[in-house]
Amino acid sequence: MKDNASTIYENAIVIDGLIISNWSGDLFREMQQSGLTAANCTCSVWENFTDTVDNLVAWNGWFREFSSHIVKAESAADIRTAKAAGKTAIVLGMQNTSAFEDKIGYVEILKTLGIGIAQMTYNTQNWVGSGCYESRDSGLSDFGREVVAEMNRVGMLCDLSHVGPKTSRDVIDCSTVPVAYSHCLPSGLKAHPRNKSDEELRHIVERGGFVGVTMFPPLSCERDGRNHCRLYCSDGLCDQSGGRGCRRYRH
Repeated sequence: MKDNASTIYENAIVIDGLIISNWSGDLFREMQQSGLTAANCTCSVWENFTDTVDNLVAWNGWFREFSSHIVKAESAADIRTAKAAGKTAIVLGMQNTSAFEDKIGYVEILKTLGIGIAQMTYNTQNWVGSGCYESRDSGLSDFGREVVAEMNRVGMLCDLSHVGPKTSRDVIDCSTVPVAYSHCLPSGLKAHPRNKSDEELRHIVERGGFVGVTMFPPLSCERDGRNHCRLYCSDGLCDQSGGRGCRRYRH
């Protein structure tokens, strides 16, 4: 007899907010067998428009070759259909807007080709705005405001996970639809440029946005004098390997 937790998981729509990987048939099979309903899968980070299209060509091949495990999702209905079929729905996403280059028309083209999510910046400055690692966050550029408006128009989600705080606030305020931190952690857990303050988290939620949590260890725990992760090692959840630190959650 299945326990209640297993039943809840089987019946739930389970979505992974961000996966970047060396894609393979084995991975797609594991995603499906785990019961993962859908995932935001990175198909572009630093690539320009042409290279991103090449990546989409590869993805189209994988959708055909591994159709028993994964399906392309371009709507909420596609995700529900995948759930009913016992497959994993793939939402193609970009972790940067490099592929838009400086051409606003590329937004609609990439949406037509299947891109559903685009992170506005990846850590550093680009045409759109500032990343979270910039020493000076100049906010959303005028071109960036055009990009947000166009993404709103075509139905592409604005992701702010690696985006600087001022640029993020600008996107949240100028977007006519909710936006997301697809994979982040609160800075109250650990002071880190990638983590979001309580104020930032409240601001996006108050405007209908979504916050997805990541368990990436470098963002989630501090180390003690023995190089052990305080968060995990103190709870006995890892193998403390003598003076070398935590094997499972080393960073």
